[in-house]
Amino acid sequence: MRSTRIAVSAAMLGVLALPIASAAVATAAPATAASSAQVARPCDRPGPWVIGTKAVTIRSKASSKSSAVGILYRGHKFTVHKTRGNWHYITDTNTGERGWVSGTYVYRQVYMCLD
Repeated sequence: MRSTRIAVSAAMLGVLALPIASAAVATAAPATAASSAQVARPCDRPGPWVIGTKAVTIRSKASSKSSAVGILYRGHKFTVHKTRGNWHYITDTNTGERGWVSGTYVYRQVYMCLD
């Protein structure tokens, strides 16, 4: 009975090792092909600007203590004109409102490529 357990354990380890070995071979081929073709991947360029909450206050200056001039709602289209520290000067294209929003709530979407 003891030898049966060892045989089953060895078989299980062999089965678990197969996907790892296969994955290493599978990832090696596309990486070589991609590097020779110089194909741009999504993680090589910045993603779109997104609003990470339901709404964010548009302010007159790049400070949380400055006066509010509007609200940028999720789903609104907006243009980022410049960045200062963690603040972005934007135009809400739905309302035409211009001002500063915190980079804590408005940021670029990040893509991750696993090589």
